[in-house]
Amino acid sequence: MDVLFFHNFFASNALSPCYIKSMSRVPHAKEEILSFEKEDEPDALERSEDTALMQKVRHGDMDAFQVLVERHQERVVGTIAKMLGDRFEAEDIAQTVFIRVWKSAARYRPTARFTTWLLTITRNLVFNEMRRRHRHPVDAMETEEMPLGAHGRHADSSVVSPAVHLQMMELEDAIETAIALLPEPQRMTLILRRYEELPYEEIAKVMGTSIPAVKSLLFRARKELQKLLAGYLASDRGS
Repeated sequence: MDVLFFHNFFASNALSPCYIKSMSRVPHAKEEILSFEKEDEPDALERSEDTALMQKVRHGDMDAFQVLVERHQERVVGTIAKMLGDRFEAEDIAQTVFIRVWKSAARYRPTARFTTWLLTITRNLVFNEMRRRHRHPVDAMETEEMPLGAHGRHADSSVVSPAVHLQMMELEDAIETAIALLPEPQRMTLILRRYEELPYEEIAKVMGTSIPAVKSLLFRARKELQKLLAGYLASDRGS
């Protein structure tokens, strides 16, 4: 399986980031972005289906691999895009993630959820890219694209008033900017919890840490976001 195949395959499967979900409820969006207390709901069916697909991929089943990509590409691209703030770079790294899934399939063992394994690969590649950017800041600046908010991810203005639409766009941009300023472990943990809605146990496995450490990272991320979004929170209380 060569890289050209994957390039063509991904080009034919429109990769797109997973967008902020809470923006459709504008009055409470500011509070929701700071809340990470979600019920951890088991997803046994998805887990068993992923495991069955990976068993087929281990034996070279390309159809099964394509199904896995289609099921999880939005999650992978969305996570990377929120970490890097660059959709196009996210799509490139997502290709590398799934190439590694294919090449490592023979070593896969269903001792944990497939998504845990997949997001661990994603985390490693994202952190590698962020370290590269720190070492070569000029290269990073040259590859930066426009913010995610400029890629058509804002709410549909046809279903809300112009004033509300503007408020939503401003809030989304403020949230993205604030998240980008968080330390990398806090940012990754927040994204996995708030946007990907992973349980604490799975986040701990992806991050290679403990559940108490995950909760501590989320607590610190929440406090930092409260400071960074203080102006928006204050204006919401005054409205």
